[in-house]
Amino acid sequence: MPDARAITLTRRGLLAAGGALGIGAALTACGGGGGTDSEASAGAGSGASAGTWQFKDDRGQVAEAETTPENIVAFTGTAAALHDFGIEVKGVFGPTYVEDKAKGTRTPGVQAGDLDIDKVEVLGNIWGEFSVEQYAALAPDVLITDMWEKGSLWYVPDESKDKILKLAPSIALSAADRTMPKVLQRHVELAESLGADTGAAKVTDAKAAFEKAAARLRAAARAKPEIKVLVGSASADLFYVSSPARPTDTLYFKELGVNFVTPGNLDEGGWFEGLSWENVDRYPADVIMMDNRASALQPDALKSKPTWAQLPAVQAGQVVPRVTEPIYSYEKCTPILEDLAEAIENATKVA
Repeated sequence: MPDARAITLTRRGLLAAGGALGIGAALTACGGGGGTDSEASAGAGSGASAGTWQFKDDRGQVAEAETTPENIVAFTGTAAALHDFGIEVKGVFGPTYVEDKAKGTRTPGVQAGDLDIDKVEVLGNIWGEFSVEQYAALAPDVLITDMWEKGSLWYVPDESKDKILKLAPSIALSAADRTMPKVLQRHVELAESLGADTGAAKVTDAKAAFEKAAARLRAAARAKPEIKVLVGSASADLFYVSSPARPTDTLYFKELGVNFVTPGNLDEGGWFEGLSWENVDRYPADVIMMDNRASALQPDALKSKPTWAQLPAVQAGQVVPRVTEPIYSYEKCTPILEDLAEAIENATKVA
């Protein structure tokens, strides 16, 4: 997958490019206003009359169909979450695979989870790519995606959104400004409305494991409150230091007691501060969590940057991956908690 930072960085494009937490400035709205948590939850589930299906999303909009949708098209990460709850989709859009053109192979990207990428129609694999023709050919019953800013549809291109939204109802679930358990619950409600058995042992056991991992992270943070964690994302020219105040994961980690670095000069959306590599040491940290998406440079690619190599956390080997766009199933979120807990448990104070 090409580096998304090569894209012209509109407000929404910067978000996709991975700035700071991989989240950029405010997105251009693609829909109506958002509802409150209580409003969003109130409409979840199947319709009660005439066998119709309804689901009220986090914009406060109600998607409706005569029967429970079967031809589902979803953002890749959302499709991966639905898969874990037992719901399969026909098509996906967003980062799905990493292509090795020399070998002629495609391997699932980090946001594809356990999806079989050979069994879904990939409508677009990079920012701005969405085949309306392929989408229409699938005869979609519903389109589902994330929402990073109120009213936005993640990875639905602005230039073609009107054509896309005419073809089927759409659902947007919040991916920011709510803590991880709340966002997980909304995905449970959506999956249930689509026919998933969310009371099955697979789901309830996964939820129990998630709660156990949360308790472990809380204990680790309580035992080492002095450990400062910085969340970052790297490009060739800039190092983005993320605010923990908006993403669902860091909001939850803060609730559990994790001591995060908060940058002081945030972008207009409140997501991150971009630093030149000469200033990468502005915010001392004991543990650095690095954006794990293909659009961001990974630690191995930063070895040639002397200012990076000199950071105390780097020298101490206390750099860990950060799942910037979680797959919102209990199964996939549990390792995120466990990995951060382990990083804090093993960390020493170096900054």
